[in-house]
Amino acid sequence: MEFNRRVLEEAEDPANPLLERVKFLAITASNLDEYVEIRQAGLLQRIEDGYREPGFDGLRPDESLSALTAEIHSFVDAQYRCWNDHLLPELRQQGVRLLEWEELDEEARDFAQEYFQREVDPLLTPISIDPAHPFPRVLNMALCLALLLRLKRRSSGPQVLGVVTVPRALPRFVRLPSPEGAHDYVLLQDLIAQNLAGMYRGYEMLARAAFRVTRNSNLYFEEEEARSLLETIRVELHNRRKGDAVRLEIESGADLEIVERLRVNFELDEDQVFRGDGPVNLSRLMFFYGGVQRPDLKFPVFTPRAFKLGRKSATIFDELRQHDVLLHHPYDSYDPVVDFIEQGAEDPAVVTMKQTLYRTSQDSPVFQALIEAATTKETTLVVELMARFDEASNIRWARSMEDAGVQVFHGVVGLKTHCKLALLVRRDEDGVTRRYCHLGTGNYNPVTARFYTDLSLLTCDPRMTERVHMVFNYLTAHAEIDDYRPLLVAPLTMAESFLGLIRREQEHAQAGRPAHIVAKMNALLEPSVIEALYKASQAGVEIDLIVRGLSILRPGVKGLSERIRVRSIVGRFLEHSRIFHFANGGDDEIYLGSADWMPRNLFERCEVAFPVRDPAALARIHEEILPAYLADNVKARLQQPDGSYLRASKLLKDAKPFASPFSSQEFLMQLAEGKAELSAIPRPAVSKPPAKKANAAD
Repeated sequence: MEFNRRVLEEAEDPANPLLERVKFLAITASNLDEYVEIRQAGLLQRIEDGYREPGFDGLRPDESLSALTAEIHSFVDAQYRCWNDHLLPELRQQGVRLLEWEELDEEARDFAQEYFQREVDPLLTPISIDPAHPFPRVLNMALCLALLLRLKRRSSGPQVLGVVTVPRALPRFVRLPSPEGAHDYVLLQDLIAQNLAGMYRGYEMLARAAFRVTRNSNLYFEEEEARSLLETIRVELHNRRKGDAVRLEIESGADLEIVERLRVNFELDEDQVFRGDGPVNLSRLMFFYGGVQRPDLKFPVFTPRAFKLGRKSATIFDELRQHDVLLHHPYDSYDPVVDFIEQGAEDPAVVTMKQTLYRTSQDSPVFQALIEAATTKETTLVVELMARFDEASNIRWARSMEDAGVQVFHGVVGLKTHCKLALLVRRDEDGVTRRYCHLGTGNYNPVTARFYTDLSLLTCDPRMTERVHMVFNYLTAHAEIDDYRPLLVAPLTMAESFLGLIRREQEHAQAGRPAHIVAKMNALLEPSVIEALYKASQAGVEIDLIVRGLSILRPGVKGLSERIRVRSIVGRFLEHSRIFHFANGGDDEIYLGSADWMPRNLFERCEVAFPVRDPAALARIHEEILPAYLADNVKARLQQPDGSYLRASKLLKDAKPFASPFSSQEFLMQLAEGKAELSAIPRPAVSKPPAKKANAAD
């Protein structure tokens, strides 16, 4: 929730273009949906299962739920303030208007009514609740209209509840005729509301309100007892649509009788009802970002840096025999990764292809390349069926792959396959059979690669590729070996290896040698790692952590973590890369990987972290990427000893000497476009800001 607050700050920030702010608000709503249906729902499950043990914060599950629910209510209020007080008026000023029905002129109303009759009415099914018509099974997060009705011929009779589901197949905002340069819309739910009387003839309509129900979307099954993991997950996906309700969202002006009837029907407590002063389901505001063609209200278009082969190379394989290739997405184009896989599929010299797939796009060229490869070579795919919210599409891909002749595996039972690996075996022109591989920090998804920051390493280093081969053996045959070095493999060696690397920095510090840890990840939750970082800090190791989301470590606590600094960067791109740098007494080591320092990554998933050894690649991370993130004082938020975050930009006024604004993402884009030099990075990194006092006892 703290991370989502930081995303909301971007929606509130007038320095961001208006439609980008609308997009950020929509992202906060989407994030909150997932948080409620997975995290809050999981907490409710634990309470129902009788768990009473307190967590790391000292709170029992019921106490955590109470605090969390209050935080969500506060957050929802902040979302709607952002929409009503800032974004909606500013959109109007720019000629983008979301109109109430009463504001529509005759031409707009006629157009809307014609659209309703042609596109909307055929998809609607009005329901009235009575002994012959039980309450309909409302799907997870489906937008609905609830109506309070009374039969006209029985003016003193009982009130009846009606329900109409708003069709998911239609856009939530209907474009209306408008003057050139203007963009007028009306909510689909408002259009339906104006036509309810025709659907409920014979009824008097007393009140109406839009609502949405969120259901528990965790999957329930015992893998060990499942005859077919694929079939079991398919069944559970169907059951997910029918999970217990955990949240009711409804318009703030809804009649109390409607609210109470819905609350009782869905068996919710009062604090599980969330009232919104505006459109229910703010995530649908993403429509404006894609639907309103106003480039002036968005970030300038950014074109990633293209990869060019050296003069001595005709193919990517020629290039990799000379040196490794490091790519930093989206600043570097993702095309070389796709080309690597497509060339492998087309090249008759490639005899075997193996790949993991966690998430990808529906029309992915990676998907098509693997199907093509299966016609002429041994092709193996390890697909993760339990990639949350991508299970259904992954099942379809898995079946299509099998039909095409790809050998499809689902990894090790009980573990998610989260590592990002592609391995090709090629008989090269010199007669030598070599392995080539891609190792990454992000999914094989060319679409998300345009707005997720990730790192890719392409290599034919024999030691590295041989160990990647052994990881695939582990995934397809559960065949373990004792030593995967230079790779760190979870759940086998990664946790202990990282702890060993942290202890080594501690020993360097105690011996007076250079000792510094810089680690970038999405979340920091593993207690053993945090304890090791505390000990390293006490021994004199300087530690800089770049943690996008949740960190339960507390930096800057006297006697415990005085040398630890934690920052979170939220900007135009979603920070997703994982980088682990260890000064190692002056002999720097850098690992990249798919894993965060979280229990689920280190012990419940198959993950891979890999070293960067190519001198140019090492220098790029050491001199360009990490320093840029550590110098950010525009989009960075600095964690305080009490766990709260302060925007680094608010501390600029107090910085001595005065620090100029520096945005890491903006700089890296300019660098990719040739508009900036490495010398523009402020060095040394931004100094430790003033922090609230705390002690180890806190």
